[in-house]
Formats: sequence, structure tokens, C-alpha cells
Amino acid sequence: MPNPVLRSIPLLFLVLTFSFNQVAAQVKSGTEKARQQATEKPAPKSDFDKLVDEFFDGYFRFHPTSGTAAGFHQYDTQLEDYSKAAIEQEIAFAREFRDKFEKSNVAELSADTAADRQLVIDTNKSTLLELQDIRSWEKNPDRYSSGIANSVFVIMSRSFAPPAARLRSVIERERKMEKVFQAAHANLKNPPQIYTEVALEQLPGIVRFFQKDVPGAFKKVKDKKLLAEFRSANGSVIQQLQQYQSWLKNELLPQSKGDFRIGEANYRKKLLYEEMVDIPIERLLQIGNEDLRRNQQAFREVAAQIDPTRSPQEILEALEKEHPEPRKLLQAFRDVLGGLRRFIVSKHIVTIPSPVPPILEETPPFMRALTFASMDTPGPYETKAKEAFFNVTLPEANWTAQHVAEHMAAFNRGTIISTAIHEAYPGHYVQFLWVQHANSKVRKLLGSGSNAEGWAHYCEQMMLDEGYGKTARHNGGPDISFLKLRLGQLQDALLRNARFIVGIEMHTGKMKFDEGVDFFVKEGYQPRAVAERETKRGTSDPTYLVYTLGKLEIMKLREDYRKLRGDKFSLQEFHDNFLRQGFPPVKVIRRSLLGNDTPVL
Repeated sequence: MPNPVLRSIPLLFLVLTFSFNQVAAQVKSGTEKARQQATEKPAPKSDFDKLVDEFFDGYFRFHPTSGTAAGFHQYDTQLEDYSKAAIEQEIAFAREFRDKFEKSNVAELSADTAADRQLVIDTNKSTLLELQDIRSWEKNPDRYSSGIANSVFVIMSRSFAPPAARLRSVIERERKMEKVFQAAHANLKNPPQIYTEVALEQLPGIVRFFQKDVPGAFKKVKDKKLLAEFRSANGSVIQQLQQYQSWLKNELLPQSKGDFRIGEANYRKKLLYEEMVDIPIERLLQIGNEDLRRNQQAFREVAAQIDPTRSPQEILEALEKEHPEPRKLLQAFRDVLGGLRRFIVSKHIVTIPSPVPPILEETPPFMRALTFASMDTPGPYETKAKEAFFNVTLPEANWTAQHVAEHMAAFNRGTIISTAIHEAYPGHYVQFLWVQHANSKVRKLLGSGSNAEGWAHYCEQMMLDEGYGKTARHNGGPDISFLKLRLGQLQDALLRNARFIVGIEMHTGKMKFDEGVDFFVKEGYQPRAVAERETKRGTSDPTYLVYTLGKLEIMKLREDYRKLRGDKFSLQEFHDNFLRQGFPPVKVIRRSLLGNDTPVL
């Protein structure tokens, strides 16, 4: 999953999100078309394409870190302006381009380009909703401290330029960071207590990141003058972070009495602009609860097959203890990736566009408070540094034994498989290998959480449905090993069901924070440490229902497509046709694959 603190959907390819790697010739029609176009003289750009370029050029000036992440390195020395004046300028920019795209003549556009037009319009509406109505820039202290860490991380994490050149960019960004903290002091108005607490939880890791990780990334630089400039700039940032931490703890936290809820009206707009979903809130809750009950029932049935003499909770507690030692967790993930890939190829599940696997590593410090695992990938316009990183959060050295045990319970054998499917094969990693073959700049840079997270969550169930993990049965008995995988997949599904319901209920005022934690434990079958982290995330990521929402949309689309294709239906064809669309809201893909605009659910 992407960084929930920084995620803004529709996704304007924000950093630490998804994967684009070197692509082999297996991607059939898209690759062949790209090869042909590469040998031809480029066609003149249409007025619409020129407007798209103008929009992205303006957007990345406001968000240079996203520019770096996308592969546009002219922005590497720039840093976001977090000031109120810059926010007002971005509001004006979003209004201007919303209006420009709305005035463009849709009758002259192809169906795909018309969909691109709507994606840009909705993106600008989403920006306006965030900046004018939700206003996290006034409420979330972590936006500033994690934001600057991210701005450095995207430069140091990949070798898109020589180390000395990237270090110069880091120095330039670091020299601008004092203004970020000045903006934080000026902007933050009565934040919710939980937001300030999360920021304080993240800050020690961010300070260590600048103290150890950033210098360590540039050990090969030998230029003494450059290193002296870096030590000065980096030391200043560390001091500013420590001062910010002290200010948050001693001054802002006692004053943090704000409300994290965005309200029902904003929630509906957020879903409409970011996911193209206009389903009423009450109906969404009904859908979420129905799927929760289905998964709970399936969980009970699988548990009974494993051992009918024990309760489902007892079986789950035993399963949660079947995890590797913390120091062996990364290797446990490495051990499953090859088998996943081989199964996908042998069973013709989906085309994998690259033979290169992602690199397993520990989650960066500024993401650890809210994420268990994520896929960190280069942007669609990155031409040199093509690595993809599969991040896994390890226990911290200062955790209690109980905290470590509860954290590791989320990495039992079943959930390790489920997480590897979700993040890598055939989830985020495979999906965003395809995205660089999308047929427009808009489709490469814009998308939706219900597609991206929906696809990855859908894959968790689909892979087991197709037989991954099944072993030969002994004496006709149950396949206990596979049943444990299924139980882990269902536990992950229940986690996403709980996100669906808690996100809606908390942000529309029907559920308190503590009730959200309890819901994850009792209804989502999660350890309390996981429940607390997930509920914290929900306060600042209100629409993290996108996992279950998107999964259900994709499953309905698959069945509708199966009916349309009849005997000609192929699972690999469906998956390939789905992925080559980019990652727009599923509603856009329904129009393309089915030729109609029927309800997504």
C-alpha cells in the first residue's frame, strides 16, 4: 500500500506508491505499438495534449517531490512551499485548470481521451476539496515533518544521477526546510490530538533518518567542500526537527483539541472525485457489512476444517504465533516471491512485464508508525533508476516484548503470503509495470485508490481461488497448509472490511476512536496493536475503504466480462485488458471493456 499520510487520490503519482520497472517484450499489443511509434516521427500534439502538459507542468511546480518521484528531475532542487500564500496560489491553479478542462470540447475527443479529461477535472476538484474544505494543512503536523523526509528520500533512494549530483539536490532541498517549519507554526490550528500524537510518534524515526540514513546514502561522495555543505545543511534540519518535536510536545499537543472527522458531505465528495463512486453512504455501509459477514462466515468454516474441536479465535491465535523471528522476516518474504511468480506464469494468471523482482528492505523511518508493508517504486518517466523496493516494517528496538509479539502476529505464514501477493505478485508491482504502457500521460500519472488497492486486494483472494498453495492431501484429509493460507487471506480481508466500516463511521460521526479500535479487534479479528495502528491511520486516511470497494468492483466487472465473452473468456485476457487501462476508477474500465456505464456494484 502507499504511504497513507502522503496519499492523495486521485493519485498524481505521489512518491512511495507503486512500481515501474524495465519491461520485457511480453506486454503484447502495448509494447508492439510503442515500438512502432518509437521509429516514427512523433505526431503533432493536439490542443488537449498541450493542455495536459500545461497542467502537469503547473502541478509539479507546486509538488516538486512528486515531480522527482515521477522521473522529472528538473524539480530535484526544489521543495514544496507549505505557506498559506502558496496554498492560495494552488487553489487558484486548481480552479483555473478545472475550468479549462471543463470548457474543452469533449465531442472532439475519443472515448479514452474523454475519460482522461474527466480524470483531470476530478483531480482538480479533489485538490480544491482538500485545500478548501478538509484542510489537512491546518490540522496535520505530520504533513510537514514526514513531507520533508520524503522529499529527501526520493533523491537518496535511487541512483538516477551520480551521488555527488544527488547530494547537491539534497542540500538545496534541505536549505529550504526552515521555511517548512515556519509554515507549520503559522498554519496549524487546533489539530486533532491523534494527529499530533502520530506526528510525535513518527518524529524520532525521522530524526534518525536525517542523522544516519541520509549521510549513509552518500558515503561514496569524496568532495570535501560538498560534504561540508551537506553537514551544515543536514545538521540544521536535524536541529529544526528537534525543535519542532519539542514544540509539538510542549505547546501544540496541549492545544490539540480539534476534530479529525471530515463529515458526511465531504466524504461523499471525496469518493465521487477520487473514485467516481456516487453510492449513498448508507448503501455503502450495507455493502461493507454484507461482505464483512460473508468473510466472517467463511473464516468460521475454514477454521472448522482445520480443527473442529477449537473455536475460530483459538485457531487464529495459534496461527498468529506461526511467524518467523523478526530478524528473519525480510528473508521470509524473499522466500515466497519466486514461487508466486512461477505460479502466475504456469497458470496463465496475468502477463508479468519484467523478469526483475522488487528489492526487499525495511520500511523507511517516516512511514513506520502507520504502515506494515508497502511498495516503493520509481515513476513512469524515470529512465535510469528502475529499482522497486518492497518495504516491510520490522519491530523497533524500544518496543516491549508484548508489542513485538502483537506486531509479528500480523506476519504469520498466511498473511506473509497474502501481503506478498498484494504488494508484489501479481499486486502493486505487476500492475504498475503495466502502467508505463498506458496510452497517455494522464493514465501514467493519474489514477484511483479503488483501482490500485482494489486490484492488489482482489489478487489476494484470486490467487488462492486459482489454487496457489494447494498441496497433495494425505489419506483424503483436509489440506491443512492451504487452509491456513486461506485463513490468513480471510483475516486480511476482514482487516479491509473493518477499514471500510470504521472509515465511514468515524468520519461521519457515528463511531468514536476507541470504538474503532474495538471494531478491528472484535469484527476484524485483528490483534490490538494492529487495531490501534489501523484506527490511527483511519483518522487521516478516511477513504481507506478503497481496498474492499475496489475488490468488489473488480469482481463484479470480471463476472460481467465473463458473461460478455462467454466461451471466449480467459482470466489472463481479462487481467491483461484490465491492467493495460492504467489505474483509473473502475467505472472508466467498465466503459472500455463492456461498452456501457452500468453500476460498478
